[in-house]
Amino acid sequence: MAVILNFEFTHESQTIAFARKLAACAQASPQAIVIYLEGDLGAGKTTFARGFIQFFGFDRVKSPTYSLVESYLNSAISIHHFDCYRLSDPEELEYIGIREYAQPGHIQLIEWAELGKGIIAPADLVISISGEDNTRKLTLSASNDTGKQLLQCID
Repeated sequence: MAVILNFEFTHESQTIAFARKLAACAQASPQAIVIYLEGDLGAGKTTFARGFIQFFGFDRVKSPTYSLVESYLNSAISIHHFDCYRLSDPEELEYIGIREYAQPGHIQLIEWAELGKGIIAPADLVISISGEDNTRKLTLSASNDTGKQLLQCID
């Protein structure tokens, strides 16, 4: 059974602060973590990812829209931010070695995960983002122990 939490934020800074809180929870996990970021274009997926990644001290966070993946590595963490929007075939992920990104201690943030279906790892946590103007609604759902631990940590 899935565990689901809902949040609503009225300013971008709240969404970023929440992303950083989740990052702090993820930092404590020794396991590989896969987080899907779902939502329409402009919903705030990349903004959420930027806040998450900046928690670990990376000031410059680029959108992986054209590169498919941007990796952020330091002595404390390995984060891989994927944007599958421009995939023409999920097999393209095999060419960049997606399985190597699933090592213990690595975190994958994946936008447009449905376009990589069959290749990318199942999500530990799915974050659906919707809203208009400055209001964002986030629905977080977990169906495995890793995802449930992340939800317990932020709740």
